[in-house]
Amino acid sequence: MFGGESYDAPVVEGTEYDVAIEDIAREGDGIARVQGFVIFVPGTKVGDNVKIKVDKVMRRFAIASVAE
Repeated sequence: MFGGESYDAPVVEGTEYDVAIEDIAREGDGIARVQGFVIFVPGTKVGDNVKIKVDKVMRRFAIASVAE
């Protein structure tokens, strides 16, 4: 198994996506969604339209950074 993970997430680590930040998490990270799947994006705010790079995919969410 690649990386020991077998999730059915609609996003892939290392891949870039164009997203809109729809909400803010309790910790202050922006929240985007791809096919309903939650992605936390630190350093963003509601209304931002950004290109992100997925850093880590978990079972119920992913963590991404703003792509350079």
